[in-house]
Amino acid sequence: MVDLIVGLQWGDEGKGKIVDLVAKNYDIIIRSQGGHNAGHTVVVDGKKYALHLLPSGVLNPNAMNVIGNGVVVYPKQLIKEINNFDKNIKNKLLISDKAHMILDHHIAIDQAREKLRGKNAIGTTGRGIGPAYADKIARVGIRMGELKNIDKLIEKLAHYYEMNKGYFEYLGIDIPSIEKLREELEEYKKALGDMIVDTTKYLWDNFDKNMLLEGAQATLLDIDHGTYPYVTSSNTIASGALTGSGLSPKKLNKVIGIAKAYTTRVGNGPFPTEDIGSDGDKIRKQGAEFGTTTGRPRRCGWFDVVAARYAVELNGCDEVAIMKLDVLDGFDKVKVCIAYEREGKIDYFPSDLDKVKPVYIELEGWDKSANVTKWEDLPNNAKKYIEFLEDKIGSHIKYVS
Repeated sequence: MVDLIVGLQWGDEGKGKIVDLVAKNYDIIIRSQGGHNAGHTVVVDGKKYALHLLPSGVLNPNAMNVIGNGVVVYPKQLIKEINNFDKNIKNKLLISDKAHMILDHHIAIDQAREKLRGKNAIGTTGRGIGPAYADKIARVGIRMGELKNIDKLIEKLAHYYEMNKGYFEYLGIDIPSIEKLREELEEYKKALGDMIVDTTKYLWDNFDKNMLLEGAQATLLDIDHGTYPYVTSSNTIASGALTGSGLSPKKLNKVIGIAKAYTTRVGNGPFPTEDIGSDGDKIRKQGAEFGTTTGRPRRCGWFDVVAARYAVELNGCDEVAIMKLDVLDGFDKVKVCIAYEREGKIDYFPSDLDKVKPVYIELEGWDKSANVTKWEDLPNNAKKYIEFLEDKIGSHIKYVS
């Protein structure tokens, strides 16, 4: 059985919490795309873990964790995360030899280009994700498996640096010396080498086990189906998770979509239901809406049914989890966007969100939903809110957090 968890908004929906909750039912947890621009925060027994590259299943003592071929790996960050756990983590982690590597020059390129964009900046995290994926598509990228032959890899990188010398000079980026490069790559090989394998074959050899695919970022940040160009550099939807792991679509059993009870976004780009007034500030404060990776305050607003319905259909969601319901405690009225307006009413999610305005309805607010653990104990208006969302997005809401 292969199940999949995917974000339905612009990320930060609480996917890590659901993965940790259900991970006990799975033998293998797979991360299939993105890089250390992602951030999952999981709190267990009062201790907070910020995971950027490690799959959220690392907190499950019985699960094997796989970083799939679709991920771009920054070895320094991965080594740092591994060192935050006990030594047994190395026996519970496999890294695809086909996953591409982020090196320091990718991060330098990312930050330099974002600075040059000025007012047209995308709002990237500056972690080198885009440049690493660009090299992958241009067929000049470095794969994790290449760490097995450092001499050959250095020769390849020396040619790459020579070929891009003018571009590096234009951006003001220093090319590392061969000595420094060798030292760095040897360190990566020593720390990670034993975990680098053909993970596609590993997954195929273990089809008798239960697997969970864990998405990073979210649907509306998908490079093809998101709010381009204000998106990430990978396919974040369900079908992208299969490409990023080597699993066949026929093996997929269930898709679980994750959405907040409201909406947030980090970085630039359209956000029809953003509230830049006191309500948005209240949501940000009550929800502690600051980025796991960057610490940036997130943009906050109301639940967008149009976007959620689009994401549910795009991913083929079988069920949905609505997260952080209690953040909306204390509002007299809670808004929900049920359509857009732009030269008439729009009830679908267009490829261009320019000048769309949300059409809201207001539902009665509630209080004291925090710490409730049973559906029947939720305030009636909170239950009505969840039932309303379920009716509008076209998928069963199985979990409420």
